[in-house]
Amino acid sequence: MSDGFGLVVRFSLRDQEAAMAFDELCAITLEGIKTTEPETLTYVVHVPEGEPLVRVFYELYADRAAFDAHEAQPHTKHFLAEREQYLAGVEVAFLNAIAGKVAAQQ
Repeated sequence: MSDGFGLVVRFSLRDQEAAMAFDELCAITLEGIKTTEPETLTYVVHVPEGEPLVRVFYELYADRAAFDAHEAQPHTKHFLAEREQYLAGVEVAFLNAIAGKVAAQQ
């Protein structure tokens, strides 16, 4: 299973006010992703149980080129520029699939 390129990003937010503003920034960014990125297969923001100041992103792209196209989008550049003011920390793990089950693409 070599298809797909993914990443998991864990954002630690400064405080509850920063978390609310970060969530608004995510909502704006997601609108751009939904309307202009057909090669972005999955882009989900999670709040881990018991960690209200943490957001975990799971992102899956058709391939590395699709990820690069995502990074070049105006909505992504805006997100990357604005997010820092809300963060206490960030961890990124890039993922290469080796096995699994994926939903059939339409």
